[in-house]
Amino acid sequence: MDNFGFLKVAAAIPRLRVGDCTYNMERTAALAEEAARRGVEIAVFPELGMTAYTCGDLLLQPTLLDAADEALARLAKATRKLPLALIVGAPLRHGSALYNCAVVMAQGKILGVVPKSYIPNYGEFYEDRWFASGAGISEEQIDVAGQQADFGADLTFAVNGAEFGVEICEDLWAPIPPSTQLALNGARVIFNLSASPELAGKHAYLRQLVAQQSARTLSAYVYVSAGSGESSTDLTFAGNGLIAENGTLLREAERFSTEEQLVVADVDLQRLAFERLRNTSFRQRESSSENTVIEMEIPEGLRAAVPERDIDPLPFVPKDEGHRSERCEEIFRIQSHGLAQRLRHTRCERAVIGISGGLDSTLALLVTVRTFDLLELDRAGIIGITMPGFGTTDRTYNNALELMRGLGVTVREIPIRDACLQHFRDIGLDPADRSAAYENAQARERTQILMDVANMEGGLVVGTGDLSELALGWATYNGDQMSMYGVNASVPKTLVRHLVKWAADTEHDPATRATLLDIIDTPVSPELLPADADGKIAQKTEDLVGPYELHDFFLYNFLRLGYGPEKILLLAEVAFEGSYDRETILKWLRTFFRRFFAQQFKRSALPDGPKVGSVALSPRGDWRMPSDASAEVWLRELDTL
Repeated sequence: MDNFGFLKVAAAIPRLRVGDCTYNMERTAALAEEAARRGVEIAVFPELGMTAYTCGDLLLQPTLLDAADEALARLAKATRKLPLALIVGAPLRHGSALYNCAVVMAQGKILGVVPKSYIPNYGEFYEDRWFASGAGISEEQIDVAGQQADFGADLTFAVNGAEFGVEICEDLWAPIPPSTQLALNGARVIFNLSASPELAGKHAYLRQLVAQQSARTLSAYVYVSAGSGESSTDLTFAGNGLIAENGTLLREAERFSTEEQLVVADVDLQRLAFERLRNTSFRQRESSSENTVIEMEIPEGLRAAVPERDIDPLPFVPKDEGHRSERCEEIFRIQSHGLAQRLRHTRCERAVIGISGGLDSTLALLVTVRTFDLLELDRAGIIGITMPGFGTTDRTYNNALELMRGLGVTVREIPIRDACLQHFRDIGLDPADRSAAYENAQARERTQILMDVANMEGGLVVGTGDLSELALGWATYNGDQMSMYGVNASVPKTLVRHLVKWAADTEHDPATRATLLDIIDTPVSPELLPADADGKIAQKTEDLVGPYELHDFFLYNFLRLGYGPEKILLLAEVAFEGSYDRETILKWLRTFFRRFFAQQFKRSALPDGPKVGSVALSPRGDWRMPSDASAEVWLRELDTL
C-alpha cells in the first residue's frame, strides 16, 4: 500500500534500572515489539539506555561495558524479525577512548554507530569525566555486539529510502548542532537520544528548541529522554518524548509518568521534500560533499490506513485558543497597514467600498475603518455604498445599512435594477434569461459605480474578494474581481468568517455586535438571482461550488504542501470524518481542480493586496501559472480514485 510519503516513527521511553543491562535490554525489546505491532518503522530510545545514564563512574568499569555490549548483541538477536529499525544508546569503547553512542540496528544487524559530538562539563553535566568527543570521527569501523559497523558522527541512514540522522542530547544545544549538517547532507528525519534532567522552566525551552530545530532543518525531529528508573540522587528525569515536523510539535509524551511510553506519529517526508524544494536558502547550503549513507531494506510492517497525526480540517484558522486573539489582531494589522501605505502613496483620504451585508465586504469595511483610525482620518471619508439588485434580500440589505451606520462611515444607496434592465435592453438580453450574462452584468454594474464614485470623490476602491473565491474563480471578471486595492486577497473564506467573529466578540457597541453576528449566520451568496417566495436567499454559493471549508482544505494542501489529489482525498476523509463522505469529498475535489486551473486568467489580472499568510495567489510573487495550463494530470489521477 502506498504510504503517501508518511514514515511512522516512535520515541520510546522504557523503564530502566541503573547498571542492569539485561533488564534494560529486555524492556527495550518489549517496547520494540509493541512499536512493531503499531506499524512503527524507526524507534529511538534514551541516551545510554543499555546501562542507564546515571551510572556515574561505573561507566569506566569493564564489567559494565562488557555487559552493555552483550546486551546490544542480545537485543539485535531478539528483534531480528521485527520490521523496524532501532536506535539505542550505549557506552562503547573504540581505540583508547570511551564514547557515548547511538547504535542503529535492524533485522539483527548493526547498521552503524554515531558517537556524541558535544560532551558537556557544566552545571549538572560532567560527561567529559568518562567520554571522549566523537566530533570529526568519520569513515571508521567499530567492533560492537560481535559485529563490525561503520562509526562516525556524520553517518546518515536510509531505511526503505527514508534517510535519517542521529545526534545525542547536548548536540542539540550546541551553537551549530550536528543535525544541521546531517539535514544538509540529506537526512529528512533527525533522532535525538537524550537523558536531560528536569529543571523548573526547562521543558518549555526544550519544546521550543526541538520545534525550532525541525523548522531550521526542514525536517522531522524525534527527541526522547530518560525517564523512570534513572537515579534520583541529585536529578530527576521526567521521560520527555517529542516529535516535531517543520516547526510544529505533532506528539508529546506525558512527563513524570511512571509507566513506559511509546510516543508515535507519522511524519510526512513528502511534505519535507516539498519544503526543501521550494526553499532556496536550504538548497544553497545543501552539502556537495560525500558522507556515508547506510542503506537498509526492511519488510513492510503493520501500517495503519489512517496516519497517526492530527489532520486539521481548518488549516487557515488559528488553532491555539491562547494565541487566537493575538493572531487575529496581527492579521487585521497586516491588512490595515497595507491599505494605509497605499492611501498615503496615492494621497487619498477617501475610500469607496461596496457593502453587500455579506462576510467579505464586512471584513473589508472593518479593515478600512481600522486604517482610517490608524491614519487619524475621519471615518466619514469612507464611502460605503450598498447597491440592491434583483437578488438582494431584506436581511442583507438591512445588515449592510446597520453596519455602515454603526461604524460611522458615509452611507450611500444606489439601486442597480433599473440600470441593469436598461443594459439588458441595450444588449438584447431577455431579463428572464438567468444566464451568466444576467448575473455578471449586475457585478460589473456595481464595480462601475464604485469606480466612478471613486473618481468623483478622489478616492480609492477597496476590493472585497477573498482568497477562496480567487482560487475557484468565483468572481466576475472585471466585476467584483477588480478593485484598486484588495485587502482580502489572501484571506480564505474560513478565515474571513473567523476574523469577523473575532471583531464581533471585541466590538463594544451592542447593535454593531448583533449585526456582525447576523452577518456571520447569513448563507454565503452573490445574490445575483431573485430571492425565493419567502424573500430568502435562493442562490447559495456552497450549493453551487461546494463547501468552503473543503475548498480551503484542498487549497492549503495543494499549494502550501504540494500534495496531489489522492493524498488530499485521504487526509480530507480523516479531517472531515462524520461531516462529509468520500463520494462528496471526491466530487468537490474534482470541482476544485477543474475550476482552479480554468480560472487562472482572473488571478493573472489580480489587483494589488497584502499577503497575510503562507498561501497567496498573487501573480507577481506567490503563484505564477500560465492561464492556459492544463489540469489533465490532476483530473486523471482523480479518475482512478
